[in-house]
Amino acid sequence: MESLDLRGVACPMNFVKTRLKLDKMPAGSLLEVVLDAGEPVESVTESIKSEGHVIESDTADVAGFHTLKIRKS
Repeated sequence: MESLDLRGVACPMNFVKTRLKLDKMPAGSLLEVVLDAGEPVESVTESIKSEGHVIESDTADVAGFHTLKIRKS
């Protein structure tokens, strides 16, 4: 599983970086992305789904960061 830490990265760059990483991965791969709560996690989640990828999980930690596990379609 690949991972990407995008804490502190502003929209829309967090989605752009996620998409670039997914573009380099084979179909079926799993990508773990760590994002700030609020707009970043909402924006990336919606954009990823609209591109046909699957959000397998969205876990928030005590510091308020979200970890998305994205399955590339």
